[in-house]
Amino acid sequence: MSRTTRTTTIEHRELGRFLAVAGRRFVRGDGPAEMFSRAMDAVWHRALAGPGYADFCTGRAGSVIGHREAKGSGPIGWVTEYEEEYGPLPEIWFTDEEGRLDAAALARYRETGRVVAEWDCVPTTGDGDDAVPGSR
Repeated sequence: MSRTTRTTTIEHRELGRFLAVAGRRFVRGDGPAEMFSRAMDAVWHRALAGPGYADFCTGRAGSVIGHREAKGSGPIGWVTEYEEEYGPLPEIWFTDEEGRLDAAALARYRETGRVVAEWDCVPTTGDGDDAVPGSR
């Protein structure tokens, strides 16, 4: 099976962690968590299309988290919160949808503890934005 048609355990775990962080940010009134990883965004898209996404999401984030396009670049604002809860970001966050690791970005993160990146999408609370399972 190709990488684009399956989800590994680490991808599943990391998507759950991302959704949990995103959900906590929404509860606090913080901005959405930037999805900077092409690999994890591909996992998220596959999960959104699956029948168990609402339950998976609610179990981790407390509610269904949707997905919307939103381009941006800069520091990734949720990394410190992730690290406090789960430890350092694993390599999957620095991998593209084809499984290629951006070793330079990973090395910068390991050296500085910061992630500065571009993103194409963010989570949404499901209040009328794009791609929220069961909202159509």
